[in-house]
Amino acid sequence: MKLYLLFFCITCSLTSFGQAAGDTVYKPVVYPKGYESQIDLVYTKLGNWEGRLDLYFAQNPSKPTPLIINIHGGGWNHGVKEGQGGFNTYFKAGFAVANIEYRLTGQAKAPAAIEDTRCALIYLVNNAKRFNIDPTQIIFLGGSAGGHLALMGGLLGTNPIFDANCKWNQPFKVVAIIDKYGINDVGDWAYGPNITSKSATNWLGDKAKDKEFIKAVSPINYLTKDSPPIFIVHGNADPTVSYQQSVALHKKLNELGVKNEFVTIDGGVHGKFSKEQNDQINKSILQFLEASKVPITASKIEFN
Repeated sequence: MKLYLLFFCITCSLTSFGQAAGDTVYKPVVYPKGYESQIDLVYTKLGNWEGRLDLYFAQNPSKPTPLIINIHGGGWNHGVKEGQGGFNTYFKAGFAVANIEYRLTGQAKAPAAIEDTRCALIYLVNNAKRFNIDPTQIIFLGGSAGGHLALMGGLLGTNPIFDANCKWNQPFKVVAIIDKYGINDVGDWAYGPNITSKSATNWLGDKAKDKEFIKAVSPINYLTKDSPPIFIVHGNADPTVSYQQSVALHKKLNELGVKNEFVTIDGGVHGKFSKEQNDQINKSILQFLEASKVPITASKIEFN
């Protein structure tokens, strides 16, 4: 079994990694037989900063596999890719999984995190053959601020507005987005009647009062009738990202006729769902992807 542990020393800054002081041990990602991992792949370089991702993919699939691009949350100001896990559902379905990091607020303000999300996508598309992945079967996944970035990364499609740092060289298609209690209207999260957040205005920086810029970094403004299917899950007692964010997203998707599924966790707060609830969510996600014609592996996947 191939496992890895990553340690961050006590001297790492909160700005860079968003973790409490002290050594942190992250749970290893366990992946199936026939898979391999590429850890800390550099997908882009900007000055002294290197954007890195961890990739888990099938070594010898019968045909290229769909790819899940997972993005961690943390208000754009904290969190690390190593804190993510729970990919077994996607491994068992035969998917490759890329787990990405991006520049946090302390490193760069908006739209840096969106630019990095797009660069990670473009790197994976440009190297699809190397990693046995199907560039026409891309799925974005994220929670909270990661949900926002998943929506932005997927809804932009081939729109290059935030692609100045990276260029794609072959066709690709985002076939689904999995949005877990994400922010789809940054202006509402910063200034709306339900919940205001300093995370939003801090991330926006000197653009915090620029209404047009705020619209440009808000996923809800990129929805069209041709948007990819979107799976939404949100707790209706969320104290961090208003449940109404997802209600509004679901409503607009329905108005446009875009395939979507909205799962409400009754009494659920910000992502702290029970094991039973998470198991049901994962089952529903796979059913949604299958209904969206994403190929699911029927054969049994065994773990080492």
